[in-house]
Amino acid sequence: MSQGQKNSDQPSQLKTHAQVTGGGSALRRYQDQIVGSRSFWRLLYFEFCMLFTHWHNAAALFARKLFWPRLFGSCGSGVLFGSNVVLRHPGRIHLGERVVISEGCILDARHPGQDKVIVIGDDVNLANGVILSAKQGSIEIGARCGLGLNSAIHSVAGNPVSIGKDVVIGPMCYLAGGGNYNIERLDVPMSTQGIKYEGGISIADDVWLGAQVTVLDGVSLASGSVAAAGAVVSKDVPALAIVAGVPAQVVKMRGSQEEQGAGDT
Repeated sequence: MSQGQKNSDQPSQLKTHAQVTGGGSALRRYQDQIVGSRSFWRLLYFEFCMLFTHWHNAAALFARKLFWPRLFGSCGSGVLFGSNVVLRHPGRIHLGERVVISEGCILDARHPGQDKVIVIGDDVNLANGVILSAKQGSIEIGARCGLGLNSAIHSVAGNPVSIGKDVVIGPMCYLAGGGNYNIERLDVPMSTQGIKYEGGISIADDVWLGAQVTVLDGVSLASGSVAAAGAVVSKDVPALAIVAGVPAQVVKMRGSQEEQGAGDT
């Protein structure tokens, strides 16, 4: 599919408000937007599992561990689900082994044209309030990654987010795969002009993002790189580089004598 085709298709695909308030029965809209399937039995099982989502006690934790894995496209052993977890289209979400999804996380995989929308590797930890939103996009997180408190990863309009292994993402980080609107036309609102295709975000193995780092669409961070707290990463980061600032610039290289004291990131 060409870039022009992607942009021209976006307004009807991406406007959740129109899909939620559109035609058809309320039940069908609920199945299409929340469950991700029009199977009556899948709807019943989803509703049964959601009975345990708001409970904080040990019995609820056990019930989620026992019943929730069947909601997903695939789910490894030893996965733990905290309370108040929000799921959208769980059948398009694939979880490795020993994944921890903490309290208040949101996993939104609303991409009807794709079976594997959110893929999470073994031993990944999602701290409280993490948002993984892949409406018309895709998110892949490698093994042994950690996402800090209230971090958010968005992937829209075919702009994927790919994260390698052993990546550390600090609290309140924001990764924006997509989200830049076309603004060339002046005769219509920008919100109706579609989102640009810029290739998404690629983060290699062994990368560290400090607290409140923003990574913009179309950016790659090479293996061993570091983004200091508060950095806005708007261009590619080379291997072993430490970047800081707004916009982020290379301030030193790991392994050099100048790296002393860089641990404050």
